[in-house]
Amino acid sequence: MRKIISLICLLLPILAHADQLEIRENAPDRHVVVKGDTLWGISATFFKDPWKWQQIWGLNKDTIKDPHWIYPGDVVFLDRATGTLRVGEAPQQAVAPDSLPAATPDNNIVKLSPRIREIASDRDAIPVIPLNAIGPFLAKPLIIEDAELAGTPTLVGTFEHRELLGTDDIAYVKNLPANKGADWQIYRLGKTFIDPETKEILGHEARYLGDAVAEKFADISEVRITKAVSEIGKGDYLSQFSEPFPSSYEPRAPNTRIVAKVISIFGGVAQASQNAIITLNKGKRDGLENGHVLAVYQKGEVLKGGHIFKRDDIALPDVRYGLVFVFRTFQKVSYALVLQTRLPVQLQDTAQTP
Repeated sequence: MRKIISLICLLLPILAHADQLEIRENAPDRHVVVKGDTLWGISATFFKDPWKWQQIWGLNKDTIKDPHWIYPGDVVFLDRATGTLRVGEAPQQAVAPDSLPAATPDNNIVKLSPRIREIASDRDAIPVIPLNAIGPFLAKPLIIEDAELAGTPTLVGTFEHRELLGTDDIAYVKNLPANKGADWQIYRLGKTFIDPETKEILGHEARYLGDAVAEKFADISEVRITKAVSEIGKGDYLSQFSEPFPSSYEPRAPNTRIVAKVISIFGGVAQASQNAIITLNKGKRDGLENGHVLAVYQKGEVLKGGHIFKRDDIALPDVRYGLVFVFRTFQKVSYALVLQTRLPVQLQDTAQTP
């Protein structure tokens, strides 16, 4: 028992230090928020662990009711004593004495003129992460699982037997339910995602083709294409519009240990850089949630042993080189944004709880 207690006492300082925020050596004392800033970028300016959101902004909840609403012109101050950030207003410029309202000689009354009071709009608030990088991935179906394909509305015919359709063309669809609204998206199955370890089929990437509105419901329904970003034809599928996703996220590490693999890089390229979109082979069923931050690792190099001295091969530790931000999760896969990296992200690299 004494040994256990001694071990706990020995580990307590280490555990406390492990959860402590690390301030960057070159961290400034303050930062004036400008248009184009993100809360992630501001946090990373001051701290090495920008995903530790509650610790970074924890003492600021009384000032910022919604920590995602910070505006250009605000000043972010670093409190080095507590290791937290706080927000204040930019200091007002000094007013020259000649520009002050004049006092009347009779009663020293200062005459004031009406002034316009400017209040920041919610639209001007800076986002947590660069939303322009993930916007196209928030409103489309993107991942379709095999179970969802059974009974999915399918385009089976075209007006005047046309091979390809565009905007304002008429198409015929089977299995289109009449109780789910008239607005639909059209997509085509693309790449199939397969787990590199278990070989399980995780889903199919959906290529967005356009929008359609149902004009007549029947066994074979009639739809009109309202928007076409690519050619549409027989065999393409229809899906309902995705529910809107929040424009703000709270970066945080998963509460459990998650180890995922990079199985795809958007655009069909072999490597990804900062602000690129990657696909992971883990999803909701594995505990991943929108806002989770994962560290990415490159497999360590294997040093070949020498035959002369009969040495075994030596596997070097995996190299941590960046952070990715999970912003949309499906049942078996997830999309993540590369937020920080000092090496190119490659297929089969590991993303895990930091």
